[in-house]
Amino acid sequence: MILVTGATGNVGGAVVEALRAAGEDVRPVSRSGGVDLNDPASVPFAGASAAFFMSGYPAELFTAARESGVERVVLLSGSSAENGDRANAVSRYMMDSEDALKASGLEYTILRPHAFFSNALRWLPQLREGDVIRESFPEAVSSAIDPVDIAAVAATALVHGGHAGRTYRLTGPQPLTIADRVRILGEALNRPLTLDPFTDEEAEAEMSKTMPQEYVDAFMAFYVEGTLDESEVLPTVEEVTGRPPRSFAQWAAKHAGDFG
Repeated sequence: MILVTGATGNVGGAVVEALRAAGEDVRPVSRSGGVDLNDPASVPFAGASAAFFMSGYPAELFTAARESGVERVVLLSGSSAENGDRANAVSRYMMDSEDALKASGLEYTILRPHAFFSNALRWLPQLREGDVIRESFPEAVSSAIDPVDIAAVAATALVHGGHAGRTYRLTGPQPLTIADRVRILGEALNRPLTLDPFTDEEAEAEMSKTMPQEYVDAFMAFYVEGTLDESEVLPTVEEVTGRPPRSFAQWAAKHAGDFG
C-alpha cells in the first residue's frame, strides 16, 4: 500500500489518481482528514510500504515512516533547492527536507519541478470580475509543468525500481512568461484577457499581506535579483514516464471549465 500525503492538493491529488489508475492500493491523507505532518504520530503509516511526501516537515516524519515499515519515499521538493543557498528561506526548507530524507535510511527519489501550471487558478477571483489579470514578475521565464506530469513521475518512482537515490528536475515542454500564460489562457477561454503587471514594489507589498517577510525576500531574490533560473527545458518527464509533458495550452483547454 502507498501512502500519499497532501492528497487534496494539486500534485498530491494527481499522485492518488495516477496510482489508482495503475491499480495500486492507495491511502490518501491530508490535514482536512486530521493528519498533521508536523506530528508524525498522527500519520497512518501502518501497512504502507511506500509514501509520497512534500517538503517542509520535520525529519522525525521520515524516521516514523521507516520505523513503521515504509521502505520507499518520493519527496516533492523544488528547483530552487539546486542553488544551495540556505540564506533563502524557500530554498532552505526544501534543502533541509532533502537532507533529512537522504539521512533517514529510506530508499528515496527527490522531485524538483519548476512552477506549476495550476498556479493560474489563483487568477480565478480576478476573472470573475473581468478580463484583466494583475500578477507579479510578468517577464520571469519558467518552463512550468502540469502537476499531472509531476504525479506521473512520482507514481512511476513509487511503483517501479530503478529510481532509488535519484533527483529529478522536472519541466514542461516550453519556457513561458506570465504574459505568455495569460495569452494562452485567454485563447482557451475565448476571452480577451490582458495582463496589468504589478511593479516590483507592488509585488512585494502584495506578498507581504499573506506571507512572512523571509519568504517575501526569497521570492524577490528569485524573480527580481534573478537568483532562480527555470527557463531550461529538460527531457526528464519523457525519460521517466515514456511520454512528453503536456503543454500549458493543453492544461488550459482541460481546465477551461474551472474558470467559469
